[in-house]
Amino acid sequence: MPLHTMTESEMTQPETTSPVTSPGKLVSAVHQSNGFKAPHVPLPTRIAFVGNYLPRECGIATFTTDLCTALASEYGQERLFAIPVNDPDSSYDYPEQVRLELEQEDPASYERAADFLNFNGNDLVCLQHEYGIFGGDAGSHILTLLRRLKMPLVTTLHTVLRAPDANQRAVLEEIAKLSDRLVVMSELAAEILRDVYAVPGEKIDIIPHGVPEMPFMDPNYFKDKFGTEGKSVLLTFGLLSPNKGIENVIRALPAILARHPNVVYIVSGVTHPHIRRREGERYREELKALAEQLGVSSQLIFDNRFVSAEELVEHVGAADIYVTPYRQEAQVVSGTLAIALGAGKAIISTPYWHAKELLADGRGVIVPFDDPGSIAEAVLRLLENDAERHAMRKRAYLHSRETTWPKTARAYMTSFQRARFERSLRPRPAQLDELTLNTPDDLPALNTAHLLSMTDDTGMLQHAIFSLPNTREGYTTDDNARALIVSTLLEERAEFAHIDGHRKLSRRYLAFLWLAFHSDTGRFRNFLDYDRKWLENVGSEDSHGRALWALGTVLGHSEDAGLRGAAGRLFEAAMPVTLTFSSPRAWAFSILGMQAYLDWFPGDRAVQGARNTLANRLLHIYEQSCTETWQWFEKSLAYSNARLSQALILAGWRSGNKKMIATGIESLEWLLAAQHQGNEEIFVPIGSNGFFTEGKEKARFDQQPVEACATISACLDAYKFTHEQRWLEEAQKIFRWFLGNNDLQVPLYDAATGGCRDGLHPDRVNENQGAESTLSFLMALLEIQEEKGSNAVERRHEMSVSL
Repeated sequence: MPLHTMTESEMTQPETTSPVTSPGKLVSAVHQSNGFKAPHVPLPTRIAFVGNYLPRECGIATFTTDLCTALASEYGQERLFAIPVNDPDSSYDYPEQVRLELEQEDPASYERAADFLNFNGNDLVCLQHEYGIFGGDAGSHILTLLRRLKMPLVTTLHTVLRAPDANQRAVLEEIAKLSDRLVVMSELAAEILRDVYAVPGEKIDIIPHGVPEMPFMDPNYFKDKFGTEGKSVLLTFGLLSPNKGIENVIRALPAILARHPNVVYIVSGVTHPHIRRREGERYREELKALAEQLGVSSQLIFDNRFVSAEELVEHVGAADIYVTPYRQEAQVVSGTLAIALGAGKAIISTPYWHAKELLADGRGVIVPFDDPGSIAEAVLRLLENDAERHAMRKRAYLHSRETTWPKTARAYMTSFQRARFERSLRPRPAQLDELTLNTPDDLPALNTAHLLSMTDDTGMLQHAIFSLPNTREGYTTDDNARALIVSTLLEERAEFAHIDGHRKLSRRYLAFLWLAFHSDTGRFRNFLDYDRKWLENVGSEDSHGRALWALGTVLGHSEDAGLRGAAGRLFEAAMPVTLTFSSPRAWAFSILGMQAYLDWFPGDRAVQGARNTLANRLLHIYEQSCTETWQWFEKSLAYSNARLSQALILAGWRSGNKKMIATGIESLEWLLAAQHQGNEEIFVPIGSNGFFTEGKEKARFDQQPVEACATISACLDAYKFTHEQRWLEEAQKIFRWFLGNNDLQVPLYDAATGGCRDGLHPDRVNENQGAESTLSFLMALLEIQEEKGSNAVERRHEMSVSL
């Protein structure tokens, strides 16, 4: 049979690679061709690898361990952990990188693993997929885990079949659908994914199998370790099984030894555990018997061990020629072949898929399947032609420099970042919690349990771990000001007004504001640790504005004379400094507080003057910033955006300034358009991960409850002024964002605790129920309930008049 090797003229040409056969270059080419411009995306902080892991004896375990080791070396071990699969009746002494284990045939273990991943702050899951390592038909049990995941998924496919059976096709198609990115190790595998499984090409990353960083060495350096000094060594290594075709090399040995009696053939590796469990060592014994029959047993060495990575370097290093005589074409990746190529070995292989691609352009010799004669001819040719053998070795070694493990790790991290970036653009629905509402207009019952849970003798704690108050983070004036607004509104609700726990809330929060106020500076401090030590002398302008807003709310709404007296004294002391502020949001919060005060004391000219001054500043910066396409106060949308529009609407309404009203309405309409994607009905608040600067891409995540609350409040005030039903409908539509009508289709409001989750990430909800989020939900709910109650009273009045 003819041998497919490089021609004499090709041997004299410089080393070249083509995009199709250069895996290292293919990685970058794929990313570029898919239009990925590598925006700044933070590295994932916790990555879980699901597959097999050493010391389990299998190729997937070796690959996963090597990949994790390479990533840990490049980016730090603390980012990574593994969840391997245990085959039936087996257990392994795993290293500390393994956090959890899957039991292959136990579906419940896959469910538990999904829950573990979802609730432990993981940024991404990387699945190492091979049909045989997971339980169920065609490994279908893994789908139980994948369907429940809330974070991006990158799947490495170690097997891609051109002619799958029905179960294999169904499993792979669903894995492809659930994965954000698919990694394959060859161009042919990518082609099969596109042609057979209809996977979009832009979803596929080609990242070749990683190889150790080994020097280009003379094989004689390692031969003494195997007692083969002075001999020519043929090597096949890997898990032993009948489809490896070892018998065909043994059958080729008589012809080889007739001309080169110093040749020895080393077969390194244990029998595949599945084969050993089913058949014992029958295949190995058959090979020994064949060698005995052919009279070559003295030249055949079986190394029946699962060798370590360090030993593998020695085994491969000692080989003059590496042989993969596999008997099946449908193999899209061979880790042993990649490692031999990386070591710069002369290679002879049968034409399975990965070999044809990897050994192209003279990087190896291809022989037909099950053809000992061709194997013998190829071995003799290479042994008798040193120039050809060494040229082949050099081509193999140089080609594989782009696939060493450090470069492979960096390619995987790029794929991980891309998966997270794309998930942020195209979020997926998550599983819905139990929250039963009969109609879109229904509102959940008011539940203050989490508000009470987050409040102690000092005030309201800032953060929570899930629903547990996080005392380590202490308190803020920001949150206690918000809490005072909510507790004051609660006092107006008959069902809460006389409950002892609620009556104390406003006093607690107002006392906190008094504690926060520094009379020497006329400013509020913001951050207080759990030991009641202030962490700053002067807080932010925004926190001061929120405190003034809360004090004005007490003065405008509370019927408690003691509270109103204390709030009035503090309001008077805190108001003057607001005229020195430069933050537009601090102006807006201050205006809201001043207007709430003026609703009760409309004749206070000093407060009127301060309100008008700040409102005119808002109007001025709007006029300076506004263009036909950018109708906003600043050149970026950041946080609490709608409060700026709301402040102008209220100030203009109460002062009779039509220009302010028109500007407030115009800016709010533009903001609403910016917070709906195209014709989408769902509310999409400006994401905090980048916000939205004029002329740049708008951040879609993270989405936070404070934005929904602000926009609801502004819409309700626009409704009160204009009496246009669209504003009320918009407020109600935005409120449903809390209840699950959002990008992830998952409620942020937790009906069981009464808390609100902290926001939406691209791939999951933030499960922590902190003060800002919970107060934003409660404030929005109270305001919508109040407006619906007012509407109901008006309708009943209209009906009685008509009757």
